[in-house]
This record gives sequence, structure tokens and C-alpha cells, in this order.
Amino acid sequence: MERLYPITQVSDYNTDNNHKTLHPLVSVLDFSKANLRNWGEATTIKFQYSLYCIILKDVKCGDIRYGRNYYDYQAGTLVFFAPGQVMTIEYMGTPYQPMGHGLVFHPDLIHGTSLASNISNYNFFSYKTNEALHISDDERQIVLDLFAKIELELKQPIDKHSKKLIASNIELFLNYCERFYDRQFISRDHANRGILEKFEELLNSYFLSDKPQTIGLPSVAYFAEELHLSANYFGDLIKKETGQSAKEYLLNKTIEIAKSKVIESDKTVNQIAYELGFKYAQHFTRFFKQKVGLTTNQYREQKRSALRF
Repeated sequence: MERLYPITQVSDYNTDNNHKTLHPLVSVLDFSKANLRNWGEATTIKFQYSLYCIILKDVKCGDIRYGRNYYDYQAGTLVFFAPGQVMTIEYMGTPYQPMGHGLVFHPDLIHGTSLASNISNYNFFSYKTNEALHISDDERQIVLDLFAKIELELKQPIDKHSKKLIASNIELFLNYCERFYDRQFISRDHANRGILEKFEELLNSYFLSDKPQTIGLPSVAYFAEELHLSANYFGDLIKKETGQSAKEYLLNKTIEIAKSKVIESDKTVNQIAYELGFKYAQHFTRFFKQKVGLTTNQYREQKRSALRF
């Protein structure tokens, strides 16, 4: 049995967790103050977010699923949700005491602030599969200190400075989370290399198959899906491992395959363009000249002339 739980108003979320509403658009929560979670006969609970929500969980409460995949989620992790997202918990059937802390804020809170301009840059709000942020004890203390700083501001009388100061502190917290994620990419270097190797295998197989003709040029979204990662997480991982964006990596691979086909065969531009997944041959011609600095015929003649000497 499925139960829907919409999270639309800060005040309602506070009430559900036994917290006083200090500000209508933002709240810091200590989940230990909430009553026992008892979802009755429900086996899955679907949370529908209209708020930004960051949760630091300190208790195992069931398997968390976003989309079709599971979070690598345990006590001592941070997860991030943005408006419009849906998260599902597979309930274990036993009431439990929530433990941990949370920060929720309405999109209206940040309108007109620098955070509104930057919020889309925090890609971890779109990490959807098995990549919650695992934090160390020292990092956890930093998170709690930042939450406390935000809460202290919430307890002050609201004045013309309140919005800016609250949004600035939230932005500071998110910037620390970026740092923590960078550390996590490094500390999970072995696992990341495995993903990169799998990506390279998939990419090579892609060009050896008929997928370019049926699907088109390789896309970031396609390989992220194949690797069970969000496009944003996949892109960030590739950037940190290779120094190139995922799109750049795909384009560079495509041009390497194109150069090989130009040198090693007498196929026409149209044939090569079709085999690579270009919809129009002129797009391939322009792409090749832009990347190589030569037309396909010039490149073919140059390389073959070099081989004759």
C-alpha cells in the first residue's frame, strides 16, 4: 500500500515534527523532537517536495529510493531534495523514532538574493541514485554549527536584513556541501575509476553497434542512464576524473572515431556521418573542420601522404 506525503508548507512540516514555526519560509529541525513515525499498513511512503529539503539522518528508517534506484543511504549521510522531486521510502513496518536534523526552505525565501542565482549550480540537488553525501564526524559538526547559525538568525526579530542573512547562511552551508562532495569524489576514487572504465566500455560498444544510426550521437543522458546515475552526478564525476565535461569527453571520442574512419577507409563524408550518428552530413563536415582544422579530404590526404614516407 502506498501513502502520499506532500511537503508543501514549512509550517505544516514543522507541525508534523513538533517544531514551532519561527519563519514562514524556512526552518531548522531536530527530528528527535518528532513523535514516533508510524505509517500503519503502508509499505511505501512517497514524499512529494515543493520545498528545498536537506536531511542529515542519524537512524535507519527504511530503504530510500529516488526514481528506480536506491540511495547509498545510512546513518550519518546528507540527502538533498528540490521542489518538484519525489522520494520514496520503503517502510519496514515497525514504528521508529526519527533522529537527525534538517533544513527546509521555500523557493520564495531566496527570491532576489544571490542564492537564487546560484541555486541551480548546486548539482547535488539532482543527484538521484545511490550518492547521498557521506560526511565525517568533523564535517557533521560543521553542518550542525551551520544549522545552529541559521536557527539563531531565525530566532531574531524579522527585519530588513533577515532575508539576506538567512539566505547567505544557507548559501554558505551549500558551499561547504560542495567541498564535502569534492572530498567524497576523491575518497571514492576506486569506485569512480570503475565507473569511468565502464563508461569507456559502453562508449566503445556504442560506436561498434547500430545505436548511432538508431539513436544518434552519444549523449550524456544516455550514458548516465546506462550507469544508473543522474546526469548531473555523472557529469561532475567525469569532470573530476578527466578534467573534461562529459559532453566534451563524448565530442572528443567522436572526433577520434571520425578521424580513424577517415584515414582507414575510402568511405564518403555522408557514409561516415551516418555511421557516427549525425543527422546531416553538413553538420559532420562543420564539426570535423572545427575540431581538426582540416576538411575530411584534406585530413585523409595529409595522413596518407605521411604514411607513404
